[in-house]
Formats: sequence, C-alpha cells, structure tokens
Amino acid sequence: MHKILDELAIKRAIARIANEIIESNKGLDDVVLIGIITRGEFLARRLCEKLEEIENIRVPVYSLNPEFFRDDRRHHDFTVMDFMGKIDDKRVVLVDDVLYTGRTVRAAMDALMVKDRPRSVQLVGLVDRGHRELPIRGDFIGKNVPTSQSEKIIVHLKEYDGEDVVYVSE
Repeated sequence: MHKILDELAIKRAIARIANEIIESNKGLDDVVLIGIITRGEFLARRLCEKLEEIENIRVPVYSLNPEFFRDDRRHHDFTVMDFMGKIDDKRVVLVDDVLYTGRTVRAAMDALMVKDRPRSVQLVGLVDRGHRELPIRGDFIGKNVPTSQSEKIIVHLKEYDGEDVVYVSE
C-alpha cells in the first residue's frame, strides 16, 4: 500500500471543493449536501462545516443509501434514504469518497428521483480513480488517481476508521 493523501491533503481538498461549490452555485442558496453512506456522509458533514466557515450559512446535510437501486447487486433491503428533508427544486451536491465505475452514483441519482425532483445534481468525489462504465463525471474532485483494475483505493476517515488517509493498494 502506498499513501496518496494524508490528513492535511484531505483537509485541503475539502477546502478547495467547498470553495468550488460556492463559486459554481454563485453562493449557497438552495444547496443541499447528500452523502452516500458510509464515508460520503462524513465527507458531506465536513464540507458543510467548511461551507459554513466560509459563507456563514449552514446548508442541510442528509445521508443516502443507494444499495437497493444498484443494477449489479441483488438484495431486498429497501433502506433508501436517511432523511425527511425536501430536495425538490434544490441544488443537490452528492458526495462520495471514491468515484469508480459510476454505478453507485447512478443508483444514488435513481434513489433521489424517487424522493423529489432536484433542480440539479452535482457530484463530489474525494478520489476519482477512473474506469467508468457509465457516462458519469465528477464536478468537484479532491484528487484524480489513475489506477489499474487490479488496484484499490482505500479511504480512511477519522469518524469511521480513526485516521484520515487515502491509500492505493494492489
């Protein structure tokens, strides 16, 4: 395993992404952060804190479990969303730790459309490793890391793993 992001690099990526979200949306009016569980929800909370630090506005943060909507897995757990907030006509910023094939993101967008109809959906990825199987592109990326299919990206966040670090592993 070799480290590609340490704690400081993750903090810098979150700060940069927060500023890009503000610039892209010309402020934070109607912006909602939705973190894909597990680590995406922690990243969404961190982004919320950074956005509040910069703009003095607290945006809503929700969690989303898109597993039921994946087309490459079969299961019967309909735990879709962990929120009751309205996202209709909101600017949804979907947050995940690693962008890979695009299937989780597609499933998350399908899950969002069951709930409401957002005005727009933007995508944040702490790490984009490539290898898309679907035409999905991140809007705000912490780090692009070209990988082989045999490599894995391992994200550890303090809230879940006790440390902030990202590794590439064979």
